[in-house]
Amino acid sequence: MIHSILDNDLYKFTMQMAVLELFPTVTAEYRFINRGNQRFTDEFVNELKSIIQNEITKLKLTEEEHNWLSGNCPYFTATYLEYLRNFRFKPDEVSISLDETGDLDIQIKGPWHSTILWEIVLMSTISELYFDMIETEWKANKSLSAIIHDYRNLIKNAGEKLKTSECVLSEFGTRRRRSYELQDNVIDVLKDFSICAGTSNVHLAHKYNLKPIGTIGHEWIMGNSALVGLRNANRFAFENWVQVYNGKLGIALADTFGSDAFFNNFDGKLARIYDGVRHDSGKPLEFVDKAIEHYKKLGIDPTQKVIVFSDALDIDKAIQIKEYCGNRIKCSFGIGTYLTNNPVFFRESPPLNIVIKLHKVNGIPVVKLSDSDEKATGDRDALRVANYIFGIKGLDEE
Repeated sequence: MIHSILDNDLYKFTMQMAVLELFPTVTAEYRFINRGNQRFTDEFVNELKSIIQNEITKLKLTEEEHNWLSGNCPYFTATYLEYLRNFRFKPDEVSISLDETGDLDIQIKGPWHSTILWEIVLMSTISELYFDMIETEWKANKSLSAIIHDYRNLIKNAGEKLKTSECVLSEFGTRRRRSYELQDNVIDVLKDFSICAGTSNVHLAHKYNLKPIGTIGHEWIMGNSALVGLRNANRFAFENWVQVYNGKLGIALADTFGSDAFFNNFDGKLARIYDGVRHDSGKPLEFVDKAIEHYKKLGIDPTQKVIVFSDALDIDKAIQIKEYCGNRIKCSFGIGTYLTNNPVFFRESPPLNIVIKLHKVNGIPVVKLSDSDEKATGDRDALRVANYIFGIKGLDEE
C-alpha cells in the first residue's frame, strides 16, 4: 500500500533533517488518536502488522529517487540525502493492539529522527486497509474502474471551479486517502491545471514532475517546547528552523498553542524572514484579519505575504476565503481529505478521522492546543498546564 519510501509528506522529511541537525540524540513517543466512531478487528491488526513487517521495512531510497531529490529539493543537504539513502523503517519502534472497545492502540517510540517518518505511512495504510477489509460497501455495487472514472470527473470539476476563482491549490491528502490508486488519479487530473502548485506527497510529485509542497508540522513546535521552553516555543522553533534552512521553506504554522501565542512570538525579524503563515484550525476569516493586522503593526506590507489554508477545506470554503482575502494578502490552499477521500462522493462510507501525534520528547509530555478545542491533544495534566501558561484556561478548568 506504500509504494515508495517517498510515499510520504514532504514536511516529514524536512523536519527529519532539522531533527538530525539540531536534536540528533532526542527520543520521541507518538500516539494514535481516533476521533471518529469506526472500529477495527483482530484480523485488521494482524494484516497491519504484516504490512509493516513485510512491506514497509523493505522500503528504501532508490538511486533515481536520490538524484531527483538532489535536483528538485535543493534545501536538502548531501549529508541528509545520504542518511535517507541508508534509512530503513524499524518495526520494533511500533506497537499495535486492539483495546476493549475495538479501537486501535498504537504507540511509536524511538529516536526522534527515526520515528518521525512513521506518522503518514501508518495513517495512509490504516485508512486504505480499513476500506479494503472492513468498510467495503463503497465498492460493492460498482466496479473500481467505474468509481475511478466518476471520481476523476469530480476532481476535474473541482479544478475548474478553483481555476475560475484563481485559487492556488496544493494536494495534501496522503494521510487519509481511501487508496493509493485514488490519490494517484487525483494528481493525474490536477497536474494539468495551472492553479495546481504541487502535492505534499513526494513520491507523486516525483512521478508527475510536480513541486513537492511542505515545511513544518505541529510536532516541530511541540518538540521544541519540551527541549527549550513552552511559553516561547514558537519563537525558538521558528528561529531553529531558520538556523537549518536559512530562510527557505518559509511558511510558519500558526496554531500549535493557539494563534495568539504564535503572533506574540512572531516578531518583526521572523515575520520578515518567513514568506507567510499557515492556518490549520479556528475561524479562517478571523485569522485573515488577525494576520493582516499583525503585519501592518510590524510595518510589513501584507500584500507581499501569504496565508496557506489547510483546515478541512472543500472547494466552496476555499473560494469564500479567497474572496475574503481579496487584494489584502495572498493566499493558497492545501486541500486533503476532500480530494483523496471525498465525504460527499462517499457519503455512505465516510473517511476515517484519525491522527498520530507526538506525545513525549525525551520523556517530557508535549501538547497541541490549537485554535479549535476538539483538536487539542496530549496528556491531560500537560494540557492543563499549557492552557494555564498561555492564559487560555485556569488550572482547575477542564
